[in-house]
Amino acid sequence: MARGAVGAVAAVMAMAAAGTVLADAALAGAAAPSAQAGPAASTGKSESGLPLPRFVSLKADRVNLRAGPGTDYPTSWVYRQAGLPLEVLSELEGWRQVRDAEGATGWVVQSLLSGRRTALVTPWDVKPGQAAPQVPVRDSDSERSRAVVNVEAGVIANVHSCDGRWCHVTIDRFRGYVLQKQLWGVYENEVVN
Repeated sequence: MARGAVGAVAAVMAMAAAGTVLADAALAGAAAPSAQAGPAASTGKSESGLPLPRFVSLKADRVNLRAGPGTDYPTSWVYRQAGLPLEVLSELEGWRQVRDAEGATGWVVQSLLSGRRTALVTPWDVKPGQAAPQVPVRDSDSERSRAVVNVEAGVIANVHSCDGRWCHVTIDRFRGYVLQKQLWGVYENEVVN
């Protein structure tokens, strides 16, 4: 299954995991509006008692996305990055129907998912064959604060908290704040503690 930007995002994430986060705090990246949708209008409880939809992350570096809720269904895609955020849409026994940042949906076994919150930095800005734009991670929750580091679009951030406008994150060894609308893995206006 060809999914162009996923390959580019995976390559960017692999570089970030290898420590290739750009540390030139003098560069200021421009923010684009978020392309992520918020939770479905009818949020509810699931079999597990947790809200639907919700974000989770991958526990393993190799996770099969299947066409249905079981190992008898064919594998549609293989995710190869632990920590990658996914949105859980529904639950069936030990399986979770998920959506990735590109909108692809399928089923993943629940034991390979974690409640640890992560997010992709502006994955909608990653374009095949083009350099990924830079996004500033700031030292406080203000657009006027200095950039601690600039990171490439598509890297994974560990989310510590969000107040509905800013999220406190760690990316590689850098800790700071990113505008919530620049992250896929948290909902617009969602508060994360």
